[in-house]
Order: sequence, then C-alpha cells, then structure tokens
Amino acid sequence: MREAFRVRGHSALSCDLLPCERGPEHHLQQDICDLFGTIRRSLGDGWEPDLIIAFPPCTHLSVSGARWFKDKLIEQEEAVKFFMEMINAPALKVAVENPIGIMSTRYRKPDQIIQPWQFGHPETKATCLWLKNLPKLQPTNVVVGREGRVWKLGPSPNRWKDRSRTYQGIADAMAEQWTH
Repeated sequence: MREAFRVRGHSALSCDLLPCERGPEHHLQQDICDLFGTIRRSLGDGWEPDLIIAFPPCTHLSVSGARWFKDKLIEQEEAVKFFMEMINAPALKVAVENPIGIMSTRYRKPDQIIQPWQFGHPETKATCLWLKNLPKLQPTNVVVGREGRVWKLGPSPNRWKDRSRTYQGIADAMAEQWTH
C-alpha cells in the first residue's frame, strides 16, 4: 500500500507493531496510537495528515472467526476499540479496511465492499471500507473467472499474514483515486 503512494510521488509511511517486508526506511515499527500521542504532544492538536488508511487486525472482528468470539470477549473489545481509534484517526481523510465482520453492527455498515476481481485479480475476497471524506473506489480492471483462493489457504505459520495482504490492484486504485 505504502509503495503504491510513494511511486506516485507522495510522502507515505507505514506504521505497524510488526516489521515491514520491504522499504524499512519508510516504516515506523511502533503502536500507531502511541505515535498519534507523541505527534500531538510535539505539534499540538492542529496536526492533521492528509490521509490515513488503516488496516486493523481482523482476527477478533471477522465473521470467519465467529465461532471463537465467546471465548475471546476481552480481545474482541480491544479490537473494537482499536478499530474505532482508526475510524476517529486525526486526519482529513480516513479509510479503514476490514473483512465482513462485527463492525457492521458494532459501528455501522461499511461505505463500500470491494473485491479483488474489480481491480485486476481473479479472486474473491469481500473487503469492507469505512470512508471519511473519500469517494468510493471505482473498479479499474474487472476480471472474469473468479476464485475464492484466500480462504482455501492451508494451515501454515504465515497463513494469517498471507490472508491479510492487500492486492496490488486495490492499493494502486486507492493511490490513484484518493490523491487527486
């Protein structure tokens, strides 16, 4: 995602508790909420980036994990709280991405549900977008012959990471359509 914006000339950073897989010079490995607090203390409440695109972890929010919800109430409440912190992030424009899950009832329905096949990838993976001051994404390359590859991934230590990747076509569409 970050690189899709950078190649178009935008100053873009990523922030995550995990290390990044490429471009570590443009990555802040820390808690985004701590970063917001540090910046506000340094620059005051007037600080507001142009755009924040947030990808809160979906483990405790997605319907695919619903069978475990009853055993993870505390974790789910923490996930909901973090999701809402991203919705209310201090930015002029905000997009929060997550799969179909409980936030449609805990917060509100998403502004848009997109699919990779709308952006050049022959796969299905419903992805919800909650938007603030952003237009809905317009499909860029509709593909026929679609498959639900992501949910078919077998067990592995990196399954969660592989399932959560943003498709390049979607990242490119966001970078192109949300920076005019």
